[in-house]
Amino acid sequence: MDEVTLFESLAPTAGALRAAIGRSVVGQSVVVNLLLTALFSDGHCLFVGVPGLAKTLLVNTVAHAAGVGFGRIQFTPDLMPSDITGTDVLEEDRASGRREFRFVPGPVFTNLLLADEINRTPPKTQAALLQAMQERSVTASGRTWALPRPFLVFATQNPIEQEGTYPLPEAQQDRFMFSVPVEYPSRSEEEEIVRRTTGEAASNAEVVLDAERLLAFQKVIRGLPLNPDVVSYAVALASATRPGSGRDATRWIRWGAGPRASQFLAIGARTWAALDGRLTADRADVRSVATAVLRHRVLLNFEAEAAGFTPDRVVSQIIEEVG
Repeated sequence: MDEVTLFESLAPTAGALRAAIGRSVVGQSVVVNLLLTALFSDGHCLFVGVPGLAKTLLVNTVAHAAGVGFGRIQFTPDLMPSDITGTDVLEEDRASGRREFRFVPGPVFTNLLLADEINRTPPKTQAALLQAMQERSVTASGRTWALPRPFLVFATQNPIEQEGTYPLPEAQQDRFMFSVPVEYPSRSEEEEIVRRTTGEAASNAEVVLDAERLLAFQKVIRGLPLNPDVVSYAVALASATRPGSGRDATRWIRWGAGPRASQFLAIGARTWAALDGRLTADRADVRSVATAVLRHRVLLNFEAEAAGFTPDRVVSQIIEEVG
Protein backbone atom coordinates (compact mmCIF):
# COMPACT_ATOMS: atom_id res chain seq x y z
CA MET A 1 0.00 0.00 0.00
CA ASP A 2 1.48 3.36 -1.02
CA GLU A 3 1.79 6.24 1.42
CA VAL A 4 -1.08 8.26 -0.06
CA THR A 5 -3.51 5.36 0.23
CA LEU A 6 -2.20 4.61 3.71
CA PHE A 7 -2.75 8.19 4.83
CA GLU A 8 -6.26 8.23 3.37
CA SER A 9 -7.09 5.12 5.38
CA LEU A 10 -5.71 6.56 8.64
CA ALA A 11 -8.73 8.61 9.73
CA PRO A 12 -11.24 5.79 8.92
CA THR A 13 -9.04 3.34 10.83
CA ALA A 14 -8.95 5.67 13.84
CA GLY A 15 -12.74 5.96 13.59
CA ALA A 16 -13.05 2.17 13.57
CA LEU A 17 -10.82 1.99 16.64
CA ARG A 18 -13.01 4.55 18.44
CA ALA A 19 -16.09 2.52 17.58
CA ALA A 20 -14.47 -0.71 18.80
CA ILE A 21 -13.42 0.96 22.04
CA GLY A 22 -16.90 2.44 22.47
CA ARG A 23 -18.45 -1.02 22.51
CA SER A 24 -16.51 -1.77 25.70
CA VAL A 25 -15.85 1.63 27.28
CA VAL A 26 -18.64 4.17 27.79
CA GLY A 27 -17.82 7.85 27.20
CA GLN A 28 -14.30 9.18 27.94
CA SER A 29 -14.06 10.65 24.42
CA VAL A 30 -11.27 13.08 25.38
CA VAL A 31 -9.26 10.26 26.95
CA VAL A 32 -9.78 8.03 23.90
CA ASN A 33 -8.71 10.76 21.48
CA LEU A 34 -5.49 11.40 23.41
CA LEU A 35 -4.85 7.66 23.73
CA LEU A 36 -5.16 7.19 19.96
CA THR A 37 -2.91 10.20 19.37
CA ALA A 38 -0.25 8.62 21.60
CA LEU A 39 -0.73 5.24 19.91
CA PHE A 40 -0.19 6.57 16.39
CA SER A 41 2.59 8.93 17.56
CA ASP A 42 4.53 6.01 19.09
CA GLY A 43 4.37 7.73 22.47
CA HIS A 44 3.87 6.40 25.99
CA CYS A 45 0.85 7.51 27.99
CA LEU A 46 0.06 7.87 31.72
CA PHE A 47 -3.59 7.63 32.81
CA VAL A 48 -4.38 9.19 36.19
CA GLY A 49 -7.68 8.44 37.90
CA VAL A 50 -9.34 6.88 40.91
CA PRO A 51 -10.12 3.13 40.85
CA GLY A 52 -13.12 1.89 38.93
CA LEU A 53 -12.98 4.28 35.94
CA ALA A 54 -12.11 1.55 33.39
CA LYS A 55 -8.49 2.59 32.86
CA THR A 56 -7.30 -1.01 32.68
CA LEU A 57 -10.26 -2.03 30.51
CA LEU A 58 -9.53 0.85 28.14
CA VAL A 59 -5.91 -0.16 27.59
CA ASN A 60 -6.81 -3.83 27.25
CA THR A 61 -9.51 -3.00 24.71
CA VAL A 62 -7.17 -0.81 22.66
CA ALA A 63 -4.53 -3.55 22.53
CA HIS A 64 -7.12 -6.08 21.34
CA ALA A 65 -8.66 -3.74 18.74
CA ALA A 66 -5.21 -2.72 17.46
CA GLY A 67 -4.22 -6.37 17.06
CA VAL A 68 -0.92 -5.97 18.91
CA GLY A 69 0.76 -8.03 21.60
CA PHE A 70 -0.40 -7.12 25.10
CA GLY A 71 1.34 -7.53 28.46
CA ARG A 72 0.35 -6.41 31.93
CA ILE A 73 2.43 -5.82 35.04
CA GLN A 74 0.66 -5.23 38.34
CA PHE A 75 3.11 -3.00 40.18
CA THR A 76 3.52 -3.85 43.88
CA PRO A 77 6.04 -2.83 46.57
CA ASP A 78 7.88 -6.17 46.33
CA LEU A 79 8.23 -6.13 42.52
CA MET A 80 11.84 -6.52 41.37
CA PRO A 81 13.46 -5.11 38.20
CA SER A 82 13.98 -8.63 36.86
CA ASP A 83 10.23 -9.22 37.17
CA ILE A 84 9.87 -6.60 34.42
CA THR A 85 12.88 -7.10 32.18
CA GLY A 86 13.48 -10.84 32.57
CA THR A 87 16.27 -12.92 34.06
CA ASP A 88 18.85 -15.62 33.31
CA VAL A 89 18.00 -19.18 34.29
CA LEU A 90 20.45 -22.08 34.51
CA GLU A 91 19.55 -24.94 32.20
CA GLU A 92 21.16 -28.35 31.78
CA ASP A 93 21.34 -30.25 28.50
CA ARG A 94 20.30 -33.77 29.45
CA ALA A 95 22.21 -35.33 26.55
CA SER A 96 25.56 -33.67 27.18
CA GLY A 97 25.19 -32.69 30.81
CA ARG A 98 26.34 -29.20 29.88
CA ARG A 99 24.91 -26.31 31.86
CA GLU A 100 24.38 -22.80 30.54
CA PHE A 101 22.41 -19.70 31.31
CA ARG A 102 19.46 -18.78 29.12
CA PHE A 103 17.74 -15.40 29.20
CA VAL A 104 14.01 -15.64 29.85
CA PRO A 105 12.30 -12.42 28.62
CA GLY A 106 10.04 -10.61 31.07
CA PRO A 107 6.59 -9.13 30.38
CA VAL A 108 8.19 -5.98 28.95
CA PHE A 109 8.80 -7.93 25.74
CA THR A 110 5.48 -7.10 24.12
CA ASN A 111 3.94 -4.41 21.91
CA LEU A 112 1.65 -2.66 24.39
CA LEU A 113 2.58 -2.91 28.07
CA LEU A 114 0.07 -1.96 30.75
CA ALA A 115 1.98 -0.76 33.82
CA ASP A 116 -0.87 -0.96 36.31
CA GLU A 117 -0.57 1.33 39.36
CA ILE A 118 2.99 2.20 38.38
CA ASN A 119 3.52 4.33 41.49
CA ARG A 120 3.11 1.37 43.86
CA THR A 121 6.64 0.07 43.32
CA PRO A 122 9.91 1.62 44.55
CA PRO A 123 12.00 3.87 42.25
CA LYS A 124 14.58 1.10 41.75
CA THR A 125 11.94 -1.03 40.02
CA GLN A 126 10.30 1.90 38.25
CA ALA A 127 13.71 2.67 36.76
CA ALA A 128 13.73 -0.72 35.05
CA LEU A 129 11.34 0.80 32.51
CA LEU A 130 13.49 3.87 31.72
CA GLN A 131 15.72 2.25 29.09
CA ALA A 132 12.80 0.33 27.60
CA MET A 133 10.69 3.46 27.23
CA GLN A 134 13.44 5.59 25.72
CA GLU A 135 15.56 3.16 23.69
CA ARG A 136 13.06 0.33 23.09
CA SER A 137 15.62 -2.13 24.40
CA VAL A 138 16.58 -3.92 27.63
CA THR A 139 20.07 -4.54 29.02
CA ALA A 140 20.37 -7.61 31.23
CA SER A 141 23.40 -9.67 32.25
CA GLY A 142 25.67 -7.54 30.09
CA ARG A 143 23.63 -8.01 26.93
CA THR A 144 21.17 -5.71 25.18
CA TRP A 145 17.94 -7.09 23.81
CA ALA A 146 15.74 -5.21 21.34
CA LEU A 147 12.06 -5.00 22.21
CA PRO A 148 9.34 -5.84 19.68
CA ARG A 149 8.07 -2.94 17.61
CA PRO A 150 5.88 -1.13 18.16
CA PHE A 151 6.58 -0.85 21.87
CA LEU A 152 4.40 1.39 24.03
CA VAL A 153 3.88 1.73 27.77
CA PHE A 154 0.42 2.77 28.92
CA ALA A 155 0.54 3.23 32.69
CA THR A 156 -2.14 3.89 35.29
CA GLN A 157 -1.86 5.80 38.53
CA ASN A 158 -4.22 6.50 41.45
CA PRO A 159 -3.94 10.21 42.37
CA ILE A 160 -5.61 10.08 45.80
CA GLU A 161 -4.12 7.12 47.64
CA GLN A 162 -0.66 8.01 48.92
CA GLU A 163 0.03 5.29 51.51
CA GLY A 164 2.29 2.61 50.08
CA THR A 165 3.04 4.59 46.90
CA TYR A 166 6.20 6.16 45.48
CA PRO A 167 6.12 9.35 43.39
CA LEU A 168 7.33 8.84 39.84
CA PRO A 169 10.80 10.35 39.31
CA GLU A 170 10.82 13.38 37.04
CA ALA A 171 13.01 11.51 34.54
CA GLN A 172 10.40 8.80 34.20
CA GLN A 173 7.46 11.20 34.00
CA ASP A 174 9.29 12.94 31.16
CA ARG A 175 9.29 9.66 29.17
CA PHE A 176 5.50 9.79 28.96
CA MET A 177 4.20 11.75 25.99
CA PHE A 178 0.87 12.47 27.70
CA SER A 179 -0.49 12.54 31.22
CA VAL A 180 -4.25 12.05 30.89
CA PRO A 181 -6.72 12.49 33.77
CA VAL A 182 -9.58 10.00 33.69
CA GLU A 183 -12.66 11.68 35.18
CA TYR A 184 -15.90 10.33 36.59
CA PRO A 185 -18.59 9.55 33.97
CA SER A 186 -21.68 11.70 33.58
CA ARG A 187 -24.94 10.41 35.05
CA SER A 188 -26.23 9.16 31.70
CA GLU A 189 -22.89 7.48 30.99
CA GLU A 190 -22.91 5.80 34.38
CA GLU A 191 -26.43 4.51 33.78
CA GLU A 192 -25.23 3.02 30.48
CA ILE A 193 -22.26 1.44 32.28
CA VAL A 194 -24.62 -0.20 34.78
CA ARG A 195 -26.85 -1.52 31.97
CA ARG A 196 -23.91 -2.99 30.09
CA THR A 197 -22.10 -4.53 33.03
CA THR A 198 -25.02 -6.03 34.93
CA GLY A 199 -26.55 -7.86 31.99
CA GLU A 200 -25.11 -10.36 29.57
CA ALA A 201 -21.35 -10.42 29.16
CA ALA A 202 -20.14 -7.86 26.63
CA SER A 203 -18.44 -9.12 23.46
CA ASN A 204 -14.78 -8.43 22.76
CA ALA A 205 -13.84 -5.41 20.67
CA GLU A 206 -13.45 -6.00 16.95
CA VAL A 207 -9.86 -6.25 15.70
CA VAL A 208 -9.36 -3.46 13.16
CA LEU A 209 -5.57 -3.15 12.96
CA ASP A 210 -2.34 -5.12 13.36
CA ALA A 211 1.22 -4.35 14.47
CA GLU A 212 2.57 -4.09 10.92
CA ARG A 213 -0.07 -1.57 9.80
CA LEU A 214 0.32 0.41 13.02
CA LEU A 215 4.04 0.75 12.35
CA ALA A 216 3.26 1.83 8.78
CA PHE A 217 0.82 4.48 10.04
CA GLN A 218 3.40 5.78 12.53
CA LYS A 219 5.97 6.05 9.73
CA VAL A 220 3.54 7.89 7.44
CA ILE A 221 2.68 10.41 10.18
CA ARG A 222 6.34 11.20 10.82
CA GLY A 223 6.83 11.70 7.10
CA LEU A 224 4.09 14.32 6.79
CA PRO A 225 5.10 17.93 6.08
CA LEU A 226 5.90 19.79 9.27
CA ASN A 227 4.48 23.30 9.46
CA PRO A 228 7.34 25.63 10.55
CA ASP A 229 4.83 27.69 12.52
CA VAL A 230 3.87 24.57 14.50
CA VAL A 231 7.53 23.95 15.38
CA SER A 232 7.97 27.57 16.44
CA TYR A 233 4.76 27.53 18.48
CA ALA A 234 5.61 24.20 20.16
CA VAL A 235 9.01 25.48 21.23
CA ALA A 236 7.48 28.76 22.42
CA LEU A 237 4.99 26.92 24.63
CA ALA A 238 7.59 24.59 26.13
CA SER A 239 10.14 27.34 26.77
CA ALA A 240 7.44 29.57 28.30
CA THR A 241 7.14 27.09 31.19
CA ARG A 242 10.75 27.63 32.24
CA PRO A 243 11.67 30.10 34.99
CA GLY A 244 13.47 33.06 33.48
CA SER A 245 11.38 33.03 30.31
CA GLY A 246 9.76 36.34 31.28
CA ARG A 247 6.22 34.92 31.36
CA ASP A 248 4.03 35.96 34.26
CA ALA A 249 2.91 32.38 34.94
CA THR A 250 6.46 31.22 35.67
CA ARG A 251 6.33 32.86 39.10
CA TRP A 252 4.43 29.72 40.13
CA ILE A 253 6.90 27.26 38.55
CA ARG A 254 10.02 25.74 40.10
CA TRP A 255 11.01 23.64 37.04
CA GLY A 256 9.61 23.75 33.54
CA ALA A 257 9.40 21.45 30.53
CA GLY A 258 12.49 20.33 28.62
CA PRO A 259 13.07 19.85 24.88
CA ARG A 260 11.22 16.51 24.88
CA ALA A 261 8.03 18.48 25.50
CA SER A 262 8.61 20.48 22.29
CA GLN A 263 9.09 17.24 20.37
CA PHE A 264 5.89 15.73 21.76
CA LEU A 265 3.91 18.91 21.08
CA ALA A 266 5.02 18.86 17.44
CA ILE A 267 4.43 15.16 16.74
CA GLY A 268 1.25 15.17 18.82
CA ALA A 269 -0.19 18.06 16.81
CA ARG A 270 0.76 16.35 13.55
CA THR A 271 -0.93 13.12 14.63
CA TRP A 272 -4.01 14.97 15.92
CA ALA A 273 -4.43 16.58 12.51
CA ALA A 274 -3.75 13.32 10.63
CA LEU A 275 -6.40 11.45 12.61
CA ASP A 276 -8.79 14.17 11.48
CA GLY A 277 -7.79 13.58 7.86
CA ARG A 278 -5.65 16.71 7.50
CA LEU A 279 -2.14 16.70 6.03
CA THR A 280 -0.82 19.72 7.90
CA ALA A 281 -1.19 20.64 11.56
CA ASP A 282 -1.72 24.17 12.86
CA ARG A 283 -1.57 25.98 16.18
CA ALA A 284 -5.02 24.75 17.20
CA ASP A 285 -3.74 21.17 16.98
CA VAL A 286 -0.82 22.06 19.25
CA ARG A 287 -3.24 23.55 21.78
CA SER A 288 -5.35 20.37 21.61
CA VAL A 289 -2.49 18.31 23.03
CA ALA A 290 -0.62 21.01 25.00
CA THR A 291 -2.11 20.42 28.44
CA ALA A 292 -1.63 16.63 28.22
CA VAL A 293 2.02 17.15 27.21
CA LEU A 294 2.89 19.84 29.75
CA ARG A 295 0.90 19.13 32.93
CA HIS A 296 3.32 16.48 34.25
CA ARG A 297 6.40 18.44 33.21
CA VAL A 298 5.57 21.57 35.19
CA LEU A 299 6.76 21.41 38.80
CA LEU A 300 5.04 24.05 40.91
CA ASN A 301 6.74 25.93 43.73
CA PHE A 302 5.52 26.25 47.30
CA GLU A 303 3.76 29.56 46.64
CA ALA A 304 1.65 28.00 43.90
CA GLU A 305 0.66 25.05 46.06
CA ALA A 306 -0.20 27.33 48.98
CA ALA A 307 -2.36 29.46 46.69
CA GLY A 308 -4.22 26.38 45.43
CA PHE A 309 -2.81 26.44 41.90
CA THR A 310 -2.70 23.24 39.86
CA PRO A 311 -0.43 22.38 36.92
CA ASP A 312 -3.45 22.51 34.59
CA ARG A 313 -4.28 26.03 35.69
CA VAL A 314 -0.70 27.22 35.23
CA VAL A 315 -0.45 25.54 31.80
CA SER A 316 -3.71 27.22 30.74
CA GLN A 317 -2.31 30.58 31.79
CA ILE A 318 0.86 29.94 29.79
CA ILE A 319 -1.16 29.02 26.69
CA GLU A 320 -3.12 32.27 27.04
CA GLU A 321 0.07 34.30 27.45
CA VAL A 322 1.81 32.76 24.45
CA GLY A 323 -1.36 33.12 22.37
